Amino acid sequence: MNTLVLKNVYKQYGNKKKFSRKNEQEDFAVNDFCLECAQGEFIGILGPSGCGKSTTLRMIAGLEDITTGEIFIGERKINDLHPKDRGIGLAFEDYALYPPLTVYDNIAFNLRAKKISEEIIRKEIETIAPLLKVNELLDQKPISLSGGQKQRVNIARAIVRKPELLLLDEPLSHLDGKMRQVLRTEIKRLHKQIKSTTIIVTHDQLEAMSLADRIAIMKDGKLQQFDTPLEIFNNPVNEFVAGFIGEPPMNLIRVQIQQTAGQFLFAFPGGELTIPVPEKFSPVVSDQMDVTLGIRPTDIRIGDENSQGSRIPVTVFESLGEESRLHFRIGEVFLNMLTTSRITRRVGDFVRLEISPDRTHLFDIQTGRKIDPT
Repeated sequence: MNTLVLKNVYKQYGNKKKFSRKNEQEDFAVNDFCLECAQGEFIGILGPSGCGKSTTLRMIAGLEDITTGEIFIGERKINDLHPKDRGIGLAFEDYALYPPLTVYDNIAFNLRAKKISEEIIRKEIETIAPLLKVNELLDQKPISLSGGQKQRVNIARAIVRKPELLLLDEPLSHLDGKMRQVLRTEIKRLHKQIKSTTIIVTHDQLEAMSLADRIAIMKDGKLQQFDTPLEIFNNPVNEFVAGFIGEPPMNLIRVQIQQTAGQFLFAFPGGELTIPVPEKFSPVVSDQMDVTLGIRPTDIRIGDENSQGSRIPVTVFESLGEESRLHFRIGEVFLNMLTTSRITRRVGDFVRLEISPDRTHLFDIQTGRKIDPT
């Protein structure tokens, strides 16, 4: 079984000084990146623009040289292999179709370059085209296709070669919201049918969460966390991951721990709101300690008059049909709440908030790392 393994991969551009792993000040596009992807797995590489995710994909594909490190597909070290010899299919965000050629000829192009017979090419295209729903477009030229159809053809051209590894570089970024949703479903269905090991690079966390078996989150060239979407959502390892995953994003607020009558409280900026510290954090907090408190909007609810904590006014109320979003201004920060309950609140209404104790997160002010209560 062929696995993809990246071992301590670095990428450095420009005229830099002699490479040194020990120098943390070096300007690395990709910095000590390690990853292992199993046969047939769907991996997402996720991060903001400029984090090094596309560079990583291009190094796997052989389109970028590796400064140092190793990449393996199965037992083969592919660092110095030509892209065409790596057994890789690659679909870019830019469709890059040949305008003078029909859809059929675009899909057949790479196979013809390998001197494969027209009979085999025809059979392969007849197999692939229905999977991507382009079988009725084979006689058309790219100029007559929609964006979604062009991307289907682009992916068909990548997988018709039966690659060991399918690489997708921001394949949906040029499409509108509805078409992105349709193609996400199509890509997931296609992956289950062809069972090819697949890596998708994206800055869209919804894309990664819905498609990938596991997600590698990058920031400034470094791997931050690599795990299943659910584990990353529930247990982010640091403040960056916590704020990057989730829509709406997690509330991240600097608070001070205050001890009153033997009880620890989170004191929000400005002193307008206090919330009891969950019991699970008692071993790791102390009076006057500053921390970053993380609360997902879905883990906040409106309590009753018996609820502990201060009353605060609603700053913004948004009714979105199946859900409602409430925003509260606390000093210089906003606290966001998301609920599927059919509630109505007016701006200025005072409410008491409750949080789910087991769903709160604490992060170190200095390092941004999660504070583990165990």
